[in-house]
Amino acid sequence: MTIHPDNSTCQNCNQRFNSIFCKAHEDHINQINEQKICNVYKKGQTLFNEGSHPFGVFCVSDGKIKMSHLGDDGKEQIIRLVKAGDILGYRALLSGERYSASAEAWEDTQVCFIPRDLFVKILKLDSNLAFEMMKLLSDELHRAEVKLTHLAQKPIRERLAETLLFIKETYGYEPDGVTLNVRLSREDIANLVGTATESAIRLLSEFKKDGMIDLEGKKIKIMQPKELLRTANIQD
Repeated sequence: MTIHPDNSTCQNCNQRFNSIFCKAHEDHINQINEQKICNVYKKGQTLFNEGSHPFGVFCVSDGKIKMSHLGDDGKEQIIRLVKAGDILGYRALLSGERYSASAEAWEDTQVCFIPRDLFVKILKLDSNLAFEMMKLLSDELHRAEVKLTHLAQKPIRERLAETLLFIKETYGYEPDGVTLNVRLSREDIANLVGTATESAIRLLSEFKKDGMIDLEGKKIKIMQPKELLRTANIQD
């Protein structure tokens, strides 16, 4: 995928109504538009590193990003999948802490950077934006609690099925309606599930043998979503 820097305004951004800025006051959107800095990050480039200080927030207008944390043993754990319309870097900025994870472009990705002082000032003035921010933080806390519970209690097979469904919900399908719209290495999948790469490879092969998925290199096709959902054992 080739991305060219988008010089359009925030008001005309394709993700204008898919982000927390959807309900922000127009005057504040104008201020962001005047001071934002847009860049294209090539696949594999890092937006920020774990342990560094935040200087603003990032709003993704196109592309995909993974956020990962290094454990004490040096093993990567992918903790969040970021898509177009999402923002990142906000938790560390609002808490005054260093980044607890690194952000890396999974493909060529266009991101707009909003300086810290401007974002905090607008957040204090705009009650609608502040409320959207609170909802975002609450959702993040809920996802973290669920993931921690599943890591402690769910078998790896169920976690892998749930992870594949989560990837589908996040990035959707390619035009064929079955191929996940993201390329994932076996190591990436293992780091999402929280298991060894060898275990992920073995279980993916089992899923393929069972007819739930099909594999073509880094392409994953969901052939039987209902069976995958049953295997994930997701409780409402």
